Amino acid sequence: MNNIILAGKTDVGLKRSKNEDIHSVNPELGICLVADGMGGAAAGEVASSIFKEVAVKIFATSADRSENYTRQLVQTAFRAANEQILIHIKENPEHKGMGCTAELLAFSDNNIILGHIGDSRTYRFRNGEFKQMTRDHSLVQDQIDQGDITVEQARKHPLKNIILRAVGIQENLALDLITMKPHQNDIFLLCSDGLTDMVDDPTIHKVLASGVDLEKTAENLVQAAKDAGGNDNITVVLCKIQ
Repeated sequence: MNNIILAGKTDVGLKRSKNEDIHSVNPELGICLVADGMGGAAAGEVASSIFKEVAVKIFATSADRSENYTRQLVQTAFRAANEQILIHIKENPEHKGMGCTAELLAFSDNNIILGHIGDSRTYRFRNGEFKQMTRDHSLVQDQIDQGDITVEQARKHPLKNIILRAVGIQENLALDLITMKPHQNDIFLLCSDGLTDMVDDPTIHKVLASGVDLEKTAENLVQAAKDAGGNDNITVVLCKIQ
């Protein structure tokens, strides 16, 4: 785990009164994550906090980082967080409707395992190339895939905030698991939609290519979202392979 550098930053943005996003960078456990709480008055920040606490606890229980076992740990983290959020809602019915989108990046002995659900995203910057590694679980993404709207139209669509999958919404959790082979100098970006709704991919690419250190890069990405209006909470986590 000594061959990774991690940095993270979250900001309430310019329009919201509270921050429902949460992140964690934990090189000792070989994980990093971003969770974006949903529900507003229904306590979205509680859902994202539950996801973080559960994920960290599960990865702290085992030092085994074989690829298969790391995949199991990622799956277990999502499923356990889903169960905990549903239990919380049952005990606190006034919080019905809360949940979170989430990205969880975990290092196995040789590969990276990514768990993804919702419209938070993970990108990879490699040798100057910038690639989105995840697919949004959203209504507008389905419409893009069907050719009904363009990516640019989706950015301004009135239904762009309708999420089709999230943690804590239903008992059966449909999780995307992605296995990636890391290369030296790869940079992975995990982010909430507070970044991607405000800043387009070419601009994010330009910030990542600037060559400044990860902490400064994270600050610059958050500032770019605020400069564009800062309509939502903004969270970014960066991971560089040494």
